[in-house]
Amino acid sequence: MIDLRTDTVTQPTAAMLAAMQTATQGDDSRDGDPTVIRLEALAAARTGKQAGLYMPSGTMTNLVAVLAHTQRAGEVLLERGAHMLNTELGGLAAVAGVFYKGIPGTRGAMDETALREAVRPMTRNNFGTALICMETTHNGAGGTVLPLAHMKMVHDLAQQHGIPVHTDGARLFNAAVALGVPAADIARHTDSVCFCVSKGLSAPVGSVLCGSSAFIERARPFRRMVGGNMRQAGSIAAAGIVALETMMDRLHEDHASAKKLAGGFHAIDASLIDPADVETNIVRVNVRASGRSAASWAEAFRAHDIAVSPADSGSLRFVTHRHIGNAEVDAAIGACREIWKNTTK
Repeated sequence: MIDLRTDTVTQPTAAMLAAMQTATQGDDSRDGDPTVIRLEALAAARTGKQAGLYMPSGTMTNLVAVLAHTQRAGEVLLERGAHMLNTELGGLAAVAGVFYKGIPGTRGAMDETALREAVRPMTRNNFGTALICMETTHNGAGGTVLPLAHMKMVHDLAQQHGIPVHTDGARLFNAAVALGVPAADIARHTDSVCFCVSKGLSAPVGSVLCGSSAFIERARPFRRMVGGNMRQAGSIAAAGIVALETMMDRLHEDHASAKKLAGGFHAIDASLIDPADVETNIVRVNVRASGRSAASWAEAFRAHDIAVSPADSGSLRFVTHRHIGNAEVDAAIGACREIWKNTTK
């Protein structure tokens, strides 16, 4: 089975497995584990922040960031297609206890006018804007990368009003590769940022939240509150270190595979995708012109031993990763050609 559903299916490398076998086994939730501490310091260095905090998932790092920034009060502003708003099961309201407002945007970037109009101060009748969130790469927009100028605008606006900014950077290093800049150049436009080591970087588990030392210390009890404290976490942290040290330089290969995939789909029918929309490793394919649902298309791909995910009722999401090379891309294009032919004849 060729798995194009997500890059979380990536398997650890031989170097990761070797590092996991020899990792320290301290109790991270009590005294701290040396390997976890090293991963957190490396993550902070990569993002240009003072400190990091290791957790099991990106959903948890986003949730803990909101809790630490807002202290369970106020309104959170974020682009209306954001992963935090649409895919993290209402944690903003149900767990963090905050209100939220989706801001209209284009390719994941919030409309500046709408954002400025949405910011409001605390009054005797409302808590006001407590946090602004961004996302890069933007999952729902097809792996798009926020322009640095946009991120700077958002951060500058927030600073003018004394509002912190958090960035969901689950695929932060994909964004950095696409922009051709260090991840720290992106993270300088946000007060906190998280990224996953378990997606394109191929480690088996984990996400790291990075920010100032004071912010990270404030986040630690919230990590415990939501069940994120881990005991002998050195083994999985060791794989994360190898991921950060060895896996970033190859992400451009995944972007090239995504471009090739999009080009092949476009050659079948231009309605499926515009290759110019593909910036990183996510390819969203619009199948509405076929008259078949995305779920039906996913079933048809599975009959060709290819796993893909419906993004919504009329589009599919393909995600490239280090287990997807030219042969797998060609197979997916060939399957799409057959399905399109059988659908539209």
